[in-house]
Amino acid sequence: MQKTILITGATDGIGLETARLLVAGGHKVLLHGRNSDKLAKVDKDLSALSDAGPIETYVADLSDLAQVGVLAGEIASRNDQLDVLINNAGVYRTNQPLTDNGMDVRFVVNTIAPYLLTRKLLPLMSSCGRIINLSSAAQAPVNLDALSGRRQVADMEAYAQSKLAITMWTRELAKELGSNGPDVLAINPGSLLATKMVKEGFGVSGNDIGIGADILVRAALSEEFAGRSGSYFDNDSGRFSDPHPAALNGQKSEDLVATIKALVDDLVIGSPQ
Repeated sequence: MQKTILITGATDGIGLETARLLVAGGHKVLLHGRNSDKLAKVDKDLSALSDAGPIETYVADLSDLAQVGVLAGEIASRNDQLDVLINNAGVYRTNQPLTDNGMDVRFVVNTIAPYLLTRKLLPLMSSCGRIINLSSAAQAPVNLDALSGRRQVADMEAYAQSKLAITMWTRELAKELGSNGPDVLAINPGSLLATKMVKEGFGVSGNDIGIGADILVRAALSEEFAGRSGSYFDNDSGRFSDPHPAALNGQKSEDLVATIKALVDDLVIGSPQ
């Protein structure tokens, strides 16, 4: 059965390879990218695949939360249902680590933007849907001052904290929605895969990117992930497992989500709900 699937950061890396597999499988894929030219090329290439499903493209800079809100509105104006949301877009190392309002771009793109986008798109999703959040094996306890832009941290620290943060709000959203909403999952797609991020950040070619794309397709479509809302899947070990112990601390998770909600309310006109 054809599903409607949104993938953020779909112009290269794991996002692009995941989109390729899903389009080739006949699904309707909504491609998000930051660069309109790259997005147009991906659209053209994927549309040429045999038995390609329909494609829609959306341009937005996820480091700008106002653009995230516009993106959600555009998606909702063209689709009355969304089956799967894959929050794939991410940043590790960048020449511009701070946004115009002084926030760390890793926390904004990797944690806060997917939270806002997810909240905005929830009305399009049924209890049969899935939200897949890209986590990582790199996870570190979250400093709420760093998350809020009041303290600067190094590249790896910001990245690892942002990935634990998205894992934490995944668990909290799953608890909030219960059986009434889509399954919400955090996935480590695999360590040091052959992405642009890995090449630029670590100077290594990386492992087969298909490892990450395959697990995201399974998480989107396979019954093995049904009913596992709130779970963390570690593709390095190939199984569901516990994330960093800080994610299991209920009070820390609640404090994190409260901080994200406050930041969204401060940075975006209107509520994320």
